[in-house]
Amino acid sequence: MLGKRKALGLNRVLTLRRPIVNQPPNQKHQEVIVAKSDAVVVRDPDQPKDTSKEKTVAVRVPGRSVDFVPTTIVAVGAQAAKRFFTFFTDNIRNPNTRAAYHRAVCRFFDWCELNQLDFEKIESYHVSAYVEVLMTELSKPSVKQHLAAIRMLYDWLVIGQVIAINPAAAVRGPKHSVRKGKTPVLEEEDARMLLESIDTSTVVGLRNRALIATMVYTFARIEAVVQMNLPDYYANGKRWWIRLHEKGGKDHEMSVHHKLEEYLDAYLEAAGLEDGKKTPLFQTTRGQSKVLTGKRLNLVDAWRMIAAKLRRLELRPRSGIRPCVARASPTT
Repeated sequence: MLGKRKALGLNRVLTLRRPIVNQPPNQKHQEVIVAKSDAVVVRDPDQPKDTSKEKTVAVRVPGRSVDFVPTTIVAVGAQAAKRFFTFFTDNIRNPNTRAAYHRAVCRFFDWCELNQLDFEKIESYHVSAYVEVLMTELSKPSVKQHLAAIRMLYDWLVIGQVIAINPAAAVRGPKHSVRKGKTPVLEEEDARMLLESIDTSTVVGLRNRALIATMVYTFARIEAVVQMNLPDYYANGKRWWIRLHEKGGKDHEMSVHHKLEEYLDAYLEAAGLEDGKKTPLFQTTRGQSKVLTGKRLNLVDAWRMIAAKLRRLELRPRSGIRPCVARASPTT
């Protein structure tokens, strides 16, 4: 069942089904847990398969998440499977962190399954061995992130009384200290060439230029830029300002460079966006129509657009092409 996990949208749900059967009060209810791509089904092996006798509990999964629990967790029981899900739905609010942590813990349990390790048999030295394996495949920061995800998940399972102790609690990750940042950087001339190369004959081109210019002139993360709403570009006295919603719920406000103001004004004039507190500043288009849909531009689509333009111009910033490449590219 490895590799059969799919991403969820906002309207997808996890379904847990528990049979409702009449049984003697002193008889212990025996359950068989079956993992499916869209459900975790708990059935009584002595009862005929009858979906009419099943009670469905729907758990909404906000943001990007998953609809499949690792079989190592499923084998423990329905409580463990549900607790696994609530770790991502209740304990982690950031969708990017939720997706990264899920990939990390699923990779760990896949490794356990390949090595025939049941959930109850996992010890601290097994986690240490897994960390050694990761050290040969991933960078030190990635290994530390994977270990943090495993440790936090086990803490959540301990609180939920699924397991008595956390086998990853005492495991130490690799030491890593940063003395020099590795953010990819475009030179000033390259950043100017990138902005001037964009076709601005359509609203899509004006949008792309305004988005990249916002990253260039404000050093903002691409996540913060695509999350901007129309009121986040506002007049403050004689100058125009922007408001960026950064990590940890922090808002960063700053005055706008005159070139960025020019690019944003040109885009807004062509777009004709309806004023509203929740109106996305950078929006998607409907197919090839070049007509804005009113929906927020997806982070991945924005990054692909930037990467495609960099490759077309054969611009290779230091450290390669990454989503933050335009962020550290000062232009005057």
